[in-house]
Amino acid sequence: MLNFELAKSADAVVLTAISKHAFDSDVEVGAAGAGGPPGYDSTSFYVEMANGNYLYKLTEDGLVVGGAVVFKDGNNLNIGRIFVAPENFRKGYGLFIMQKIEELFADVRFFTLDTPLWNVRTNRFYQKIGYTEYKRDDEFAYYKKER
Repeated sequence: MLNFELAKSADAVVLTAISKHAFDSDVEVGAAGAGGPPGYDSTSFYVEMANGNYLYKLTEDGLVVGGAVVFKDGNNLNIGRIFVAPENFRKGYGLFIMQKIEELFADVRFFTLDTPLWNVRTNRFYQKIGYTEYKRDDEFAYYKKER
């Protein structure tokens, strides 16, 4: 059974490992090398996010398999990142995370996020689930969803 809930600082070590593994695996879909967004491989970053109630974890039968960092500002929610352990790609976990984020923040009118232009997989995914590109720069596509 999948569950999506606020993470605690004690979850930071495992979430850091999953984040690092997930983002480093992007070399398989176009990344120039291993890497990810700022703090993707930093336990202290994820501790800080947990302490601020910005960090969520996805568990399957009690085992952490993914996470998300989100920032709420009034009627807006920025999805800073979502990540799933690569061995769980293509199982619907990313979709489950996004659906749960939208459910948990039922009072939010606008959801925003960004993803690298080179990442064909994530760009397609966000478009498929109803996000619309509203801006791009040399590196990123910026998406929003309004309800």
